[in-house]
Amino acid sequence: MSKYRKKPVVIEAFKFYVDPMPDWFMKKVIENKIILRNCDYKRYSIDEAYCEIETLEGVMRGNGGDYIIQGVNGEIYPCKPDIFEKTYEKVE
Repeated sequence: MSKYRKKPVVIEAFKFYVDPMPDWFMKKVIENKIILRNCDYKRYSIDEAYCEIETLEGVMRGNGGDYIIQGVNGEIYPCKPDIFEKTYEKVE
């Protein structure tokens, strides 16, 4: 069996409901490709906030504290923090 290594690529990401939402994310919110749920910081905790992201594989849910990634082709998808931290390292 052949083995493969993931090519090094640089992506943009932020921690949902923790970090400021970047323009590329908000553009998809305006286009209704991403729906924000329970995202009023005065009313809802990080455990209650989530978003629904339209992807090629269907609608995916990003919970508060999950990383939201913009991939190399502009695709947007959520990633659990433990998987993100095993897969990516910060670029300075």
